[in-house]
Amino acid sequence: MKKFISVICVICGYIATAQSKVTLPSFFSDNMVLQQQTECNIWGTADKGKSVVVITSWDKKSYSALVDENGEFLVKVKTPKAGGPYDITFALATTSKSSAVSSGMAYDCTLHNVMIGEVWICSGQSNMEMLMKGYKAQPVEGATEELLSCKDDELRLFYGKRLASLEPQQDLKGSWKKADAASVREFSATAYFFGKALRKSLGVPVGLICTAFGGSACEAWMKADWLKAFPKVNLDITEEKVKKLQQRCPTALYNGQLSPLIGYGIRGAIWYQGEDNIPRYDYYAELLKTMVQGWRAEWKQGDFPFYYCQIAPYDYSLIGWQDSQYLREQQLKAETMISNARMAVLMDAGLEYGIHPRKKRQAGERLALLALSNTYDVKGLPDFAVYKEVEFKNDTTVVSFDRSKEWVYFENGPTSKNFEVAGSDKVFHPATKVWISRNRVYVVCDDVKQPVALRYAWRDWAEGDLMHDGLPVSSFRTDNWEPAQSTVSQAKGDYNNPK
Repeated sequence: MKKFISVICVICGYIATAQSKVTLPSFFSDNMVLQQQTECNIWGTADKGKSVVVITSWDKKSYSALVDENGEFLVKVKTPKAGGPYDITFALATTSKSSAVSSGMAYDCTLHNVMIGEVWICSGQSNMEMLMKGYKAQPVEGATEELLSCKDDELRLFYGKRLASLEPQQDLKGSWKKADAASVREFSATAYFFGKALRKSLGVPVGLICTAFGGSACEAWMKADWLKAFPKVNLDITEEKVKKLQQRCPTALYNGQLSPLIGYGIRGAIWYQGEDNIPRYDYYAELLKTMVQGWRAEWKQGDFPFYYCQIAPYDYSLIGWQDSQYLREQQLKAETMISNARMAVLMDAGLEYGIHPRKKRQAGERLALLALSNTYDVKGLPDFAVYKEVEFKNDTTVVSFDRSKEWVYFENGPTSKNFEVAGSDKVFHPATKVWISRNRVYVVCDDVKQPVALRYAWRDWAEGDLMHDGLPVSSFRTDNWEPAQSTVSQAKGDYNNPK
């Protein structure tokens, strides 16, 4: 069991003198949300040899556990259907008796205003971390209007403090807050819009735990043992490297920001990351799969849902990179490799000159769309169409799609400028004619009489315009040709050999 160093609960009152106190991680506190209808872990520290009793107000039951030799305890409490607010009281017994009326019992602290509902982990890099107030000169679209109406006592927000660490930590500093203008302004915009959509659709309390770090590598959110399968990852990790590389150092954020949370009862996780891995795109799908499998194994809650955003289009030449479409392709591939996982496409929600798109509502709501459809079985919601297959008929290329019950269409008119085709020489040319019939796209290029490959929005920056039921289709290609040369710059983001 883990060790914990965290804030001491406020003492409510004693019925007997006690020298020791129950200490809890920061995320076990007033205003928290526990996952409904399950057995939730609650843990902390106290004097070894004593007994900790946890009393839950929703059923008046008491649960007890002996404090082990390391001064640690863990109690599993049964949660009811969504509701609240409730109290959770902690008591210490000088003997191993678990009865709350034991003569040796001392009430140590009580957590107030606890809700029972749906809990989600929200993680990733800067586009998950980006607060509703935005970054300097980089606003979130619609933030002002949202702050005017965001008050919701049953949407609870926990924003974890950044921490890169060589060793697994025992606490993630932060506090639970009710959603209002002040708390939402300082919370992840993507996560907030996700939680708001769940609240509105499900009508139950929702708790969001955001643990993110701008510029972080996927490798930083993984244990060293998981990364041994990837020979390109340098696992010679030292305190000096953690201090220098921070969020780009393998394992550093798993240790500092994820490990403390593992075991907290959740419904699932949402993820918005990938930009930092563009220079290492070639193994991202397998990397993400390994990360998700590792999280699930550690949490011991089965294959919990994992929904993630595909990175949005952006002109990466502005920071010395290019060909981010290969990373987007890896993210699309990962959807077929990870069980109980789906990807939210953001091809129409990017920003040519900004790596932090303003359209965070689209990111959050599309993640919520996936959760509502696939986890909560809400009927009637649209889905993201995905490239299925291609057929070449003389000079015409015909592309069809899966998950497209309705017609596919172009957002800005009857045709699109995002398609290009190539012949056997592997040289791509812009399409001269593009049209749609139901869920098929037909493409002709006057410069390619015998096409063998087609690509859609296959570049860093593109305004995605191929849609289905109001949702964009991912960029895709029908070939598997490697780039003619290594065009993805390693100038930035190479955490293995920092200069």
